[in-house]
Amino acid sequence: MTAGINSAIIEAHDAGIVTSTTLMATGSAFSGAIRASELQPYLGVGCHIVLVDGEPLLPLNEVGSLLGHDRERFRTTIAEFANAAWMNRLNPAEIEAEATAQIRKIQEAGIEVSHVDAHKHAHMFPSVLVPILRAAANCGVRAIRNPFEPAGTLPLHSLMVDKKLAGRFSQVSALRLLYRRRFLRNVRRFGLSTTEGSLGVTATGSLDLLLFEQMVKRMTDGTWELVCHPGYNDADLAKAQTQLRRSRGVEFELLASAGARTILEENEVHLISYRTLPRLP
Repeated sequence: MTAGINSAIIEAHDAGIVTSTTLMATGSAFSGAIRASELQPYLGVGCHIVLVDGEPLLPLNEVGSLLGHDRERFRTTIAEFANAAWMNRLNPAEIEAEATAQIRKIQEAGIEVSHVDAHKHAHMFPSVLVPILRAAANCGVRAIRNPFEPAGTLPLHSLMVDKKLAGRFSQVSALRLLYRRRFLRNVRRFGLSTTEGSLGVTATGSLDLLLFEQMVKRMTDGTWELVCHPGYNDADLAKAQTQLRRSRGVEFELLASAGARTILEENEVHLISYRTLPRLP
């Protein structure tokens, strides 16, 4: 999205606990991200597929069902996108074609795409997931983010004192109940790997060292992804279309800190990346 986000991700990888990232093929700082990734042989780099709140890579007349009211960009909000998915207004062939184009652009820039996820977790919807899985499989990508957060990630008292966290917890819980089982079935059907789930989805925009420690201590055995958004809150970010500004700086400090690594070590958490994620049985 911005050069400051690229820099924060690389620094949080070099000095901290970040092991994987995903790259937007249509992002304004794409070229800088490619150059930075080439110097990081141990950083897993995936494709952050954008189907909402952004612009398509393909010509507009090839992705008509994915466009918003202005017919020039994708739908602005995840709520609009979810409604279109629910009403079967999204053409799966267009989703597959656009996802393929975005993955291929990163691969053609010389990056081995380790996995895929989707902007605003849009791949949680079954009608969107299947064409994305097909695109990933056809492009030789072997893994995908499991966007569903387990129950009990955060203690009840943390949710009760923060209305924002409580609201996101309700949304995340409802989506998990609706779609998680179908997600896992489809991922296995296409032969991709994934994790047990994601941590930090509820805490998006609020993640700090305290919440991080609470999540790590309550994490069950298995392979989990911590969803995070580090970045420098600079002039470029102020111009970007994102609600995550100040929080990016807070997350960067957390992810690059000795405290975060100590918490992982004390709780016997071993860091891997999507490049080394085991295949599903």
